[in-house]
Amino acid sequence: MALHRGHSINADSEEEEETAALLKSPLNEESALPLRCCSVRCNLAVLMFLGFAVVYGLRVNLSVAMVAMVNGTDAEPSGNRSSADQCPHIGPSVNRSIDPEQSDGAPRYPWDSATQGFLQGAFFFGYLLTQIPGGYLAGHLGGRLFLGGGVLGTAALTLLTPLAAKLGVPWLFALRALEGFGEGVTFPAMMAMWARWAPPLERSRLISFSGAGSNFGAFVALPLTGFICHTLGWPAVFYCCGAAGCLWSVFWFLLVSDEPRSHPRISVQERDYITGSIGSQGRAHGWSLPLLPMLLSVPLWAIIISQMCSNWSYYTLLTSLPTYMDSVLHFDLRQNGFLSALPYLGGWLFSVGSGVVADCILERELLSITAVRKIFTLTGLLLPAAFLAAVGFVGCREWLAVTFLTLSTSLGGTSSAGVFINQIDIAPRYAGVLLGITNTFGTVPGVVAPIAVGYFTKDPQRPLAGWRNVFIVSAIVSAAGALVFTLFGSGKVQSWALEEDEADAKTDGPTVDSPSVTP
Repeated sequence: MALHRGHSINADSEEEEETAALLKSPLNEESALPLRCCSVRCNLAVLMFLGFAVVYGLRVNLSVAMVAMVNGTDAEPSGNRSSADQCPHIGPSVNRSIDPEQSDGAPRYPWDSATQGFLQGAFFFGYLLTQIPGGYLAGHLGGRLFLGGGVLGTAALTLLTPLAAKLGVPWLFALRALEGFGEGVTFPAMMAMWARWAPPLERSRLISFSGAGSNFGAFVALPLTGFICHTLGWPAVFYCCGAAGCLWSVFWFLLVSDEPRSHPRISVQERDYITGSIGSQGRAHGWSLPLLPMLLSVPLWAIIISQMCSNWSYYTLLTSLPTYMDSVLHFDLRQNGFLSALPYLGGWLFSVGSGVVADCILERELLSITAVRKIFTLTGLLLPAAFLAAVGFVGCREWLAVTFLTLSTSLGGTSSAGVFINQIDIAPRYAGVLLGITNTFGTVPGVVAPIAVGYFTKDPQRPLAGWRNVFIVSAIVSAAGALVFTLFGSGKVQSWALEEDEADAKTDGPTVDSPSVTP
């Protein structure tokens, strides 16, 4: 028998007793309002999906554009040269180091690998600063303003990238850090909004689908960036991405409300279904937070550590994969953009699919929330680690390297239904601020990983050895994250996330919040 949608599963943190109590409720399947393509919450998911596609387009545009912006750091003609630790060029020799301008007049800059890594990591210096404040304010005031404003601000700053690059490295670093500052509020704001919009048994698919926009955005932006660089010059990349972000923001502010109760076009049936399903956990939290219990929460630290470990490999590839494709495998700019994007197509598909599968498992009571989150996290971190380590040993076999990278990132998408939505399981009311906390720690690899890549690959005469170290370190870190969450993760609502009336209900036994109205 399935756990009926429309019932609150937040009244008690003991999943099995809670499920049994809900099944004994007189409410039945007729009280549920299925997730339809025309429902407001489904439309919200689609708009968020497109928004995070834009967000990641704004984030990764520099990764491919950097290949076109930078002179080669090796002044020797590299034609068909090869050695035991270098791959031969396939095709005509290209010596970019002596060409300070592209044919379209766009400038090139003499940035070495360390400087490139420094600039790739600049975004994350700003990104980590606004995670917690963004989640806290979005949880109290609503996420609409913060998500829309974060995208709009980042898009506007992106338009200034060519000017900043012309002014010098410090200016470009500062601009990218400011872009990260603006974008840092977006994911916490998303989680705060879904805490008020997503019925418990639809959380996996709604949140996974929304967040999958990031992989889709990377998949579209990387080859599109390569194409634009090749045809219009690299400055056009930043103008196009900035314009797309500004346009999306207009639709966001016109169509979205913070919660079902304030939405002008939602049906009474859907509004009551959502609010009845979520219950009291859908209320905004106050200005005060249970900070000490949060800091002492083992499940929260399991999310933090696991997310940091997963993000190490993710951000390594996101910021540096085009450089690997260029400096090691020697793909041209258009091939580079497409092949760098291919892993994110798989990641997008697996993210969406994992959310649907996770909700189906929960609806059919095959496994508890805790078990589902652990299985999807283990799959999404451990298997990608194995394929990532294998990339370090394929040498110059280009298509084998691309295949393993694609499998690694694709399987990593399954963690979208695991650790990456676990905040809303353990503390729905504080989901936004918790995501801000976990994403703050999770952003540290975004700062450190590109710098580490620059350190490992600083010897241009031994690129294979340097990149082998990059992939092995990433694999070890990812596997460690899988182990930590498997041992210490949880899908139960924590006691510190309950208010007094909810704690009393927990003591008296599982309860069911107000049912939804039958449509």
